[in-house]
Amino acid sequence: MAIEIYRDAWGIPHLRAGSAAELAHAQGLVTARDRAWQLEVERHRAQGTSASFLGGSALDWDRFARRARADDTARRCFADLERHDPGTARWVRAYVDGVNEGLAGSTAPEFARTGLTPGRWEPWTPLGVWLATHILFAGFPAKLWREQVAAHLDAAAIGLFATDGPGTSGSNGWLVGGERTVTGQAVIAGDPHRWIEEPGVYQQIHLSCPAFDVVGLAVPGVPGIAHFGHTGTVAWAITNAMADYQDLYRERLRRTGAGVEALGPDGVWRRASRHTETVEVAGEDPVEVEVIETGRGPVIIGGPEGIDGDPADLAYGGGPADPAGPVAPPVAISLRYPPRVTGDLGFSALLPLLRARRVADVDRAFGRWAEPVNVVQAADTEGGVLHRVAGRVPRRAEVNSLRVVPAWKPGHEWHGWHVPPRAGLTDGVAVMANQRGPAEPLGVEFAPPHRADRIAALLADKERWSAADMPALHTDTHLASASPLLEHLDALDDLSPGAAVLRDRLLGWDRRMDAGSADAALYAAVRGAVVRQLAAHPAFAALTTPPAYPEVLQPWLALVPRVGFALEHLLRADELYGIDRPAAVRAAVEEVALRPPAGVWGDTHRLAPWRALEPEQPDDEPGLSGDHDCVLCTSGVPGLTDRAARGPAARYVWDLARREDSRWVVPLGASGVPGSPHHRDQLPLWLAGDLVPVVTDWTRLKKETHV
Repeated sequence: MAIEIYRDAWGIPHLRAGSAAELAHAQGLVTARDRAWQLEVERHRAQGTSASFLGGSALDWDRFARRARADDTARRCFADLERHDPGTARWVRAYVDGVNEGLAGSTAPEFARTGLTPGRWEPWTPLGVWLATHILFAGFPAKLWREQVAAHLDAAAIGLFATDGPGTSGSNGWLVGGERTVTGQAVIAGDPHRWIEEPGVYQQIHLSCPAFDVVGLAVPGVPGIAHFGHTGTVAWAITNAMADYQDLYRERLRRTGAGVEALGPDGVWRRASRHTETVEVAGEDPVEVEVIETGRGPVIIGGPEGIDGDPADLAYGGGPADPAGPVAPPVAISLRYPPRVTGDLGFSALLPLLRARRVADVDRAFGRWAEPVNVVQAADTEGGVLHRVAGRVPRRAEVNSLRVVPAWKPGHEWHGWHVPPRAGLTDGVAVMANQRGPAEPLGVEFAPPHRADRIAALLADKERWSAADMPALHTDTHLASASPLLEHLDALDDLSPGAAVLRDRLLGWDRRMDAGSADAALYAAVRGAVVRQLAAHPAFAALTTPPAYPEVLQPWLALVPRVGFALEHLLRADELYGIDRPAAVRAAVEEVALRPPAGVWGDTHRLAPWRALEPEQPDDEPGLSGDHDCVLCTSGVPGLTDRAARGPAARYVWDLARREDSRWVVPLGASGVPGSPHHRDQLPLWLAGDLVPVVTDWTRLKKETHV
């Protein structure tokens, strides 16, 4: 086996090998060396065994992973890959062999702290990592929130809280065609918005063998480069399409002497799969988990005895005409998701993407994509462009996309798959920022249009663009969503002198959420106070205590974040359940006038990356510019905290004229090893909006090893 490992000045791995399989082995090997702790955390999360070393704080995720059958689904999908695409299956195995070689004898300090020893990866583990990373990505728990709103207010209120999409989700991406660039070749740029994790969720990497030479952002634990890549002649990027492709079913279950039965849409009780699993918990007693699966899918909430504290139990039940009888029995909730149904996670797209030479090759590769459902943009050096949706979305009744539907009633089955929509460029550009666009027929809630509109407006300001121009778009901090609150402020009179001064100052604010802006800090303080005023109103009292659903689903059910991210709709609605919104805004501005923030926006809007294990010596949390509706999307939770756990998990600029003029950056660094010089060396650049060069000249790299 001939493998060469190089590094650039930022510690980014550049790998060269004699075949695609050898290169996959090298990718697994280097990833394990750079990110051993991260890989093992992800493996345990996929298996539902993370509480065994992280303790009780990880137990709820493990319960969910077990009940959702994540590991079993990964096994099924790999078995399907072996049957239908053995070449890709061998390539995945080669990656896993490299991971196991790299993990052997790892001295990552987190292992010593937790007493964990690196385990063995199985061939399906990368598929499990992919599934565990994305199973909550489509936001199916939002359907639980809609049930609560409908039960405690009314169905019309669902739209009020929609925000036109989960306020913290999203990514930016834009394609500028050759007719709009200084080189005559296209530029693709953007930034995926995800949880900022340490180590990062994306790995900068360069993969080269006789069959392909690709730079891009890989997902640690998964071979190849799925989301963002540049082969030299074609480049691609994605954003979340905001499609709805997972369904929740209310199940009626009953115990029998032989196990558990579920009531189907034909009125027949059928045997459900059932077994128990034991979850080990560090420092605590092990926990038994009952795993049940019906004809719809795995039961993730409740069981034959029902769901504690669910006020929507009767939403679809009861009534003399119901086959279950006049009194609605307890219910549970099952999850139906495409890979569990089809046995396909879309891994057959990964090798063709690496081998792509033209847009048509990228298009064919994404034709094999499954999950998550994305909007794809691509361009090649021959002038070809691509703007399409990729992924698998089931055809079914519209209500399936909106609410939790009854498993015992007909009309909620899946009937094949939607044909993914396509789109083109407008005035030589295409912008994707999770707004309503080509994916609109496939989704329910989308991101507010502010980021997309702002990017399009900025691109329209200049006729010709270069790769070097793009960071100015990445870091734009204009907050268009401030308008409704400022309009309410403008209408206020008879304020106290201090509140009047505050109001006038905000009305003169430039609406930029810059870290050094005192006005941005004042706006955020008033916004947070308004959110708390509205959330505390008696009209919403029933929504303050969510049902006793699993903790992992609770973020979708919390009232304050829902109010915070829906504030535009709530302030502009014709009527809001008798709430006096001007009075709420008045109370908020008076509150802030009495206790104004002492500093600037960056004093409270600080980076708070997620870590499986907190460091022994906590790092400083740097102040951030941006906000959840800015192009520079750094998300706190209005009304709850300004600390930002989400933001650009990477930034990239793909130049089709000269790949070496491309640029990229990640929030922290290329290495996941604390103490490494490359653990956090990109953070200052990320904070400043700067990018590092994409190096493809092997003579400019430092050779690390030859295997």
